[in-house]
Amino acid sequence: MPNIRWLLALVTRLQRFLYLKTDGAIGASLGGMRILLLTSVGRRTGHQRIAPLLFVEDGDRFVVVASNAGDDRDPAWWLNLEANANARVQVRGEHYDVLARRADTEEEERLWPRLIEAYAPYRDYRRRTGREIPIVLLERAPSTTGP
Repeated sequence: MPNIRWLLALVTRLQRFLYLKTDGAIGASLGGMRILLLTSVGRRTGHQRIAPLLFVEDGDRFVVVASNAGDDRDPAWWLNLEANANARVQVRGEHYDVLARRADTEEEERLWPRLIEAYAPYRDYRRRTGREIPIVLLERAPSTTGP
């Protein structure tokens, strides 16, 4: 498979820019997929990091996948959340403080089919990488302060 990391980085930057500039009016969906902006705190820098991520809802929780497009490395946003689970999510024009955690085995089994339905390439990402791809739950936490 050709290295298209540069293209993914470009699309990510454009998506983030449009989402932020339009308060979610542009960028909140991509090809029918729903996109949120996750703001986490960089584990090394302490600076805010914003990542556009595909998501599905599970009740009042947002579910994202730390796939990194099937790369053998975890995405930086997931490493940041492991270091500090407090984050902020923007869904269109709505903003929520969230607490992140990895889904347990039962939750993964229940959610994986819904995630594949939302974005079929996740299945290929799991086959392609040697690491276990985390499913991450972003639970609304009104009492926590986001980054």
